[in-house]
Amino acid sequence: MFLNEQYTLYQIAIHFLRKEQFEILTINEHADEIWLEKYANKKSTIIRLVHKGFDWQNHLRKDIAQVFQTVHNMQRMIKGKDIELHNVYVATNAPVDDWERLKKPMQLNDKRPKKMKVYYLDQGNIHQEIDRLQSDTCDQPITINNNADESEKENIVKEMKNQVIELFQQKKKEFQNIFSRSKPFFTYFLIVINIILFILLEMNGGSTATATLIEYGAKYNPAILENNEWWRVISATFLHIGFLHLIMNMLALYYLGTVVERIYGRFRFLIIYFLAGIVGGLASLAFTVNISAGASGAIFGLFGALLFFGLIYKQIFFQTMGYNILLILGINLIFGLFVQQIDMAAHIGGLVAGFIASAIVYLPKKGSINKQLLAVSVYMILFVGIVILGYENNNQNQAYHLMVAENSIQEENYQDVIESTTLGLGLPGDLQGALLFHRSYAYIELNKINLAIDDLEKSLTYDELPESYYNLAILYYNTEELEKAEDNIILAYELNPKLEGLAELYELITGEPVKE
Repeated sequence: MFLNEQYTLYQIAIHFLRKEQFEILTINEHADEIWLEKYANKKSTIIRLVHKGFDWQNHLRKDIAQVFQTVHNMQRMIKGKDIELHNVYVATNAPVDDWERLKKPMQLNDKRPKKMKVYYLDQGNIHQEIDRLQSDTCDQPITINNNADESEKENIVKEMKNQVIELFQQKKKEFQNIFSRSKPFFTYFLIVINIILFILLEMNGGSTATATLIEYGAKYNPAILENNEWWRVISATFLHIGFLHLIMNMLALYYLGTVVERIYGRFRFLIIYFLAGIVGGLASLAFTVNISAGASGAIFGLFGALLFFGLIYKQIFFQTMGYNILLILGINLIFGLFVQQIDMAAHIGGLVAGFIASAIVYLPKKGSINKQLLAVSVYMILFVGIVILGYENNNQNQAYHLMVAENSIQEENYQDVIESTTLGLGLPGDLQGALLFHRSYAYIELNKINLAIDDLEKSLTYDELPESYYNLAILYYNTEELEKAEDNIILAYELNPKLEGLAELYELITGEPVKE
């Protein structure tokens, strides 16, 4: 009888695998227990086949409760939001007491509702139960061939069991192959390059020094937009501002990069990393005027690559890392919304670009030329759109025009200073005082003294800077307006008595030494 039950169980299993397109979730070959799944319309139909009998219905009830718990624990392996379970027992005899009420549909109310139907295939009602199972789950009839003799059944059972095990092993192998396309190389290479460049920054002025960052290729909007130094979008991904910034990004690169490189392969990984880094840098250019650097945009692109992997291999994604990835990504995005120092534009730009870049290179052996070409088009539209937005947003930003003016002063292009500050003064913002001060400096250098005086006087209505009073004192002294010169040098002294050159000028204008 034991052989007949195995014979029935494995024929049913083969039917669902071959004719109903079910897949194996898991098996216990020693206990003759097989779990199958079919996913359609956001619902997973689970069939549990087990060679197991019970003498009493309360023992059967306990096993049913255990099956509910098992399904709850297996949720990560199950694709569908809704779960419908068909729990099939194959046994010699049914429980001796009344168990028929357990045939009624059951439901476990949870975040993902789980419905269960129980089937008990024993000698007395095997055909009725198979018909019920067939009616509930099958498109094609289940046929059980009982014409074989004992020795034939034994061979057939062995063969069918091997088929099921082979299918399961094949699925496991495919699973393993997905995470071993290649051994990580470029992840480690990028980490080494980032560390070397960080040491180089520290040896040449410090990684937090603005001048050093600009010199070595940080994202600096005026240099990119005014001087066409677009290479900074990429070079900035290799620079980090401070040791903590470097450590945090390199840890993220290590953990995410090794996984992405194993899944996609080395060169796909490299393409994803740089395409994400480029758009992340451009997004930073478009939405923030601050000097910035770091691999964050490219690293968020790796998050995007894993999300794309989850789209293609949803079941494997949630079985392995899916919930953790979504949790970490969510925490990072929420954290970035509340911490002003974090360049959220680069993060979100990199995330979106990483997803699109993954669609361009696609997963190994899964490519679709039409989808990949569409992804290329989307990436190009995104790229061009962000560049246009970068010009537009920066030209409408007072802080950008102030940065351009400061850069032009260093290059002694004073006419450019006047142009950029004048543009900035025509925009909304709270930097009028600083813009007027910079323009006055350019007027001084161009010997337009009256215009310089006007700008300095106006700037003081916005910001009372000791430097403004100091410059006014010089200008009024040179134009022989000594009373005004004296008033301004005194005000400068009151605001900052340690201002460079102030003591000498104070004594020159007032005829008195600075009061200690």
